[in-house]
Amino acid sequence: MISVRFRGGSKNYYFDPRGTQVRMGDQVIVQTAQGLEFATCTQGNHEVEDESIVKPLSPLVRMATENDRRVVEYNRKKESEAFDICERKIADHGLEMKLVNVAASFDSNKIVFYFTADGRVDFRELVRDLASVFRARIELRQIGVRDEAKMIGGLGICGRPFCCSQFLDGFLPVSIKMAKTQNLSLNPTKISGTCGRLMCCLKYEQNVYEDAVKRMPKVESFVQTPDGPGNVKGVDLLRELVKVSLDSGPETLKTYHNCEIKVLRNGKGSREGIEIPERPARYVEEHEEEELAPPVFAAPFYMNSDLEEAPRREKIGLDGGGDGKNRRRHRGGRRRGPGTPRPEGASNGGQAAPTRSGGSGKKEPPRQQPPRPKDGERPAAENKQRRRPYRGGRRWNKGGDQPKG
Repeated sequence: MISVRFRGGSKNYYFDPRGTQVRMGDQVIVQTAQGLEFATCTQGNHEVEDESIVKPLSPLVRMATENDRRVVEYNRKKESEAFDICERKIADHGLEMKLVNVAASFDSNKIVFYFTADGRVDFRELVRDLASVFRARIELRQIGVRDEAKMIGGLGICGRPFCCSQFLDGFLPVSIKMAKTQNLSLNPTKISGTCGRLMCCLKYEQNVYEDAVKRMPKVESFVQTPDGPGNVKGVDLLRELVKVSLDSGPETLKTYHNCEIKVLRNGKGSREGIEIPERPARYVEEHEEEELAPPVFAAPFYMNSDLEEAPRREKIGLDGGGDGKNRRRHRGGRRRGPGTPRPEGASNGGQAAPTRSGGSGKKEPPRQQPPRPKDGERPAAENKQRRRPYRGGRRWNKGGDQPKG
């Protein structure tokens, strides 16, 4: 058998492959009671038990071709146009119904209109008008609010897409008793889905809660604990914890594990004739010892071991530039020219002064520079070129005390 799923549905149907090898994800054309239909394979050739097959079993017609896919795209456009036309016809006839979805068959011989309504609707005139427009067999099918949510889709309060539109084969029976068993709030807005009915996910963990209820004591049960007898005031089914009000200290509630207590009377009742046994042992939870990895220390940012205890400024000065020179910021004052001799005691970056004797080791005297001419002796063009740029503020005349401008 092969399992296929039709558009807009999450239920799988079995078909006879007739010897054709089909893989998951392949698009096929199958024979149904309504005619030929386009479907997607969800599980390839596999064996199925006879009890799960509904006979007669429909066969696989062929693998879908490119022409079949173009027909499906044409039907999607036709469904969109039919939806708008049907809404206008409903408004013209004044019918109290809400159109939800339109589905056209693969061979375009039948169009199904799904709608919701509060009661019965007489849509015979509407069917005649739609049949005259589309020249096909028209079927109007009334659905419930849960089917509407499944067709339209959306996001639940959990932030995920609706379960009914994703993977549920059918709608599960849900009752308010499930919310009571799971200790949920009975506020309808919190336990109801977008469709207005109780959420389908209440059914998922119901079996787990029912099994826990059988093993846990009821509220107001008389129990024996490691600290003495008392009454149960609260039960946590998931953690299997019980809150007990001890006879020795009823004002304070103590929490015990289910295996730490012994039920003497399950539920409300009298204590007369109940023999109190010895106190049970305490529950000790075993924890596996975790092996801690050895700490990893990062290497220091400097590489010179002689400066490990030096201030940070010296470390930065050593690494600045990468050429071994001590780089300092200019903090004001006149800068020395390239030929001005360095004052005595000035640092040269921790290196000896270069020599010009070709390796003899003797230092030559600094080169004498000609004296600088005064400003009055310089040419006018050179004085204008060396004038400092204007940096804002009020200017003063060169020879006076009044501000300029």
